[in-house]
Amino acid sequence: MMMTKRSINELCFGIEGQTAIVTGASSGLGVTFTEALAEAGANVVICARRLEKLKTVAEQVIEKTGVTVFPVEVDVTVEERVEAMVKKAIDEFGSLEIIVNNAGISAMNPSVDMPVKEWRKVIDVNLTGVFLCARTAAREMIKKDYGKIINIASIYGAVGDRFHAAPYYASKAAVINLTRAFAIEWAEHKVNVNAIAPGFFPSEMTEEIFEDKELRSLIVSRTALGRTGKPFDLKGALIYLASPASNYMTGQTMFIDGGWTAL
Repeated sequence: MMMTKRSINELCFGIEGQTAIVTGASSGLGVTFTEALAEAGANVVICARRLEKLKTVAEQVIEKTGVTVFPVEVDVTVEERVEAMVKKAIDEFGSLEIIVNNAGISAMNPSVDMPVKEWRKVIDVNLTGVFLCARTAAREMIKKDYGKIINIASIYGAVGDRFHAAPYYASKAAVINLTRAFAIEWAEHKVNVNAIAPGFFPSEMTEEIFEDKELRSLIVSRTALGRTGKPFDLKGALIYLASPASNYMTGQTMFIDGGWTAL
């Protein structure tokens, strides 16, 4: 019997009814990732420090997709709150198959002037937060010998730039190698750990850059495809990494950057 296109799609990319957590989901790429998972039929627990914004995102995605989206206030740098977040996801939906570690911040300051407090804040959110969320989720996934952990890195985990954002560059590079470390540790438990490294996409973090015509022109000129990213450009990569299609892929970073890092 010939396999239909629909059955191939379901076999490879089917995540309907699974449970996903998305951190940093109150705006920007976190909203895009939430939409993608919900559109694919997953139940989504969305997390951030801004609960009211989360509630708005949840309402909008529920209206658009009809799936359950559950907002949870969390600070990813606090171990107890991360543990409570994962527990709420499992209490609400009964399982946890996917986590997208998207929460992140930046600090723009010349390194010679940057206070250590500012450096530590970025490292704490962007790196320690990923560690805590991935570790806590993995503890549950290991029990079932299945899980998809997707860490959100950046093109600036691979290259530097003119922007004075040393802790951001350092933390995102560390996320890429932390992804490899987790992937090796948890491979025997069939927990896949990969990362997405986006280029320039619209978000709160890039808002000021996008509004500066000179900077926006520079970004476009340095991107092989000649444009900045659109939310849709990330959805396919996310669903691939969240689904059985990526079962033989772990420890890798997908650069969704329009060719930025190829130049």
